[in-house]
Amino acid sequence: MSKLKTKRQLQAIETKQKLVKAAKEVFFEQGFQKSTIQQIIKQAETGYGTAYVYFKNKDDFLVEIMQETMEQFYKVATMPFTPSSKAEAEQLIGNQVKLFLTLALENKDLMKLLKEAIGVSPEVEEHWLTIRNRFIENITKDIQYAQDKALANAELLPSIVARSWFYTNEMFMWELVSGNTQNIDDIVSHMTILYTRGLYNF
Repeated sequence: MSKLKTKRQLQAIETKQKLVKAAKEVFFEQGFQKSTIQQIIKQAETGYGTAYVYFKNKDDFLVEIMQETMEQFYKVATMPFTPSSKAEAEQLIGNQVKLFLTLALENKDLMKLLKEAIGVSPEVEEHWLTIRNRFIENITKDIQYAQDKALANAELLPSIVARSWFYTNEMFMWELVSGNTQNIDDIVSHMTILYTRGLYNF
């Protein structure tokens, strides 16, 4: 009985992976809005009932596909930030910006799908808002830490600075993913200088 259950579990995992693989192929070929769950099921060569056991709609498929990449974004968002000097803070911030933008570029096709889906899929948009809010919360904590250590301007409200900083990063991220902007190193350098020189007491 135990072996039978294990076999069923393995079959379930294989079926789900097959569906996710098919969804990727359909999404990357058709785009998010033109894709249908029927196309995904046909590509996966599974039954309708089988597919709906794991996913209720195509939005679910994209959220599942995004999971691994979003976990990588979470890791960037929660990187330790305990600088002992303004120069060290600038270095840490520059590194985090580059990791964030590089991660988006490395997953360019998926990020394009995400951008297309945001605004037309409440589920996908909510998923991205979770990422955004986690970044903003952690940036806010980082700014508060810098202010507590007398490294940053104490007159600035951390929550407002954090939101403006993330939105700038997000804007450049979408431009890079779309291929509509310049060299990533130039962006990282200029963004970091503008941000840290405005916030920190150099």
